[in-house]
Amino acid sequence: MDRRPTLRLAAALTAGALTIPLGATAAHADPVVPRHAIVVCQSASFYANYDSASGPTGLKRTLYYGNKIGHTPGAHPVYNGWAASFDFGPNDWGYLRHECIGGYDSW
Repeated sequence: MDRRPTLRLAAALTAGALTIPLGATAAHADPVVPRHAIVVCQSASFYANYDSASGPTGLKRTLYYGNKIGHTPGAHPVYNGWAASFDFGPNDWGYLRHECIGGYDSW
């Protein structure tokens, strides 16, 4: 008994089943909304990127004590003490020192 046609059909169905959910998941993925926090340092440099070889790059601006930011521990990355954060002022992402994030859920 020749099973090649059955195997080809099974392979095609498996490939099709794997392709559809992956595409649907990527198209409907929702980013994690950052948890409300504030800057707890007197001043904190806010960088556009973090490069694992050279550290933070692309200084955007300086944030000051009490500026409203967002970061969700466990969901947003922290690289060598630099945390991916959201500045609610101009609504953009960047990196600042993890120890400068605090006052979670205070606003």
